[in-house]
Amino acid sequence: MKIELLIGNEKGTRIYEPAVLEGIEWSTGRRGAPGRLSFEVLKDSNLKISEGNPVRLRVDGRKIFYGFVFKQQSSKKEGKVQRVKVTAYDQIRYLSNKDTRVYENKTADQFLKMIASDFALKVGKLENTGYIIPSRIEENTSLLEMMENALDLTLENRKEMYVLYDDFGKLTLKNISNMYVHRKEKYLLVDAEAGENFEYTSSIDDDTYNKIKLAYDNKDSGKREVYIAQDRANINRWGILQYFDVLKEGEDGKAKADALLKLYNHKARSLKITNAFGDNRVRAGSMVAVNLNLGGTKVRNFMLVEKCRHIYKENEHWMDLTLRGGDFIA
Repeated sequence: MKIELLIGNEKGTRIYEPAVLEGIEWSTGRRGAPGRLSFEVLKDSNLKISEGNPVRLRVDGRKIFYGFVFKQQSSKKEGKVQRVKVTAYDQIRYLSNKDTRVYENKTADQFLKMIASDFALKVGKLENTGYIIPSRIEENTSLLEMMENALDLTLENRKEMYVLYDDFGKLTLKNISNMYVHRKEKYLLVDAEAGENFEYTSSIDDDTYNKIKLAYDNKDSGKREVYIAQDRANINRWGILQYFDVLKEGEDGKAKADALLKLYNHKARSLKITNAFGDNRVRAGSMVAVNLNLGGTKVRNFMLVEKCRHIYKENEHWMDLTLRGGDFIA
């Protein structure tokens, strides 16, 4: 396995190839977090690392990560050579900036283009998300949360999920249907031989709701309109688990309540796999095939990667996965 990690200088006139210690870590999350690269290098008088420096990682020629240094920590123990621990993030990190935005009649991909242009971010392939958001006011909110809200509205109205990520220095937006990990129709399979440890969780404690209640304050009539969608069978089974929100002007209360009930009215199932054989194609947002028998519970389906952590060493490549979804058979 050939690992190439390069660091540029502030002016873009020099490129360093530092002596990297074993244990490069590349982590991605499907929501709420940028891609992160962490590594340690040996201190060198010729190596000039500064916050904002570009960082590029390739493994066996494959483009893995492009981002910028945000943190460095120096250490020296027992007279040994000084080490520098570096943390770099991809462009998603800049979507942590807060702002106030008012927009109308835009799809999520069009809104992302607008944000990227205003904050000088590079854009790659953005698939048409299809749903036109009538109007939206986002006040004192991070750009990333604004985008997640736009994608959530798309999911509620079109029943289509999209994944936002940075693809080697370019913001990318893809439909989940185009995130399956395969090569020539042969899908990556996670089975009992692929990972060292498995942890399966079934829960109604997080993001499970069997009653949706939405309210809208109608300024014209001076009355509050309430929309409710519920599943009485699951209420009898689990008790009332209520989701409440206030509608914005222009939203269809009944349609949104029905869509949210369909989205959240089920058990939350997750599967954590540690020390699986590494595959550079897998990142948060990927879809992987899983075939496992977990002590009486079987899963044989595609699952969504919520979090992914790759660990690269000289001759080893492992990954930890947090998956959700899929059909579980007791």
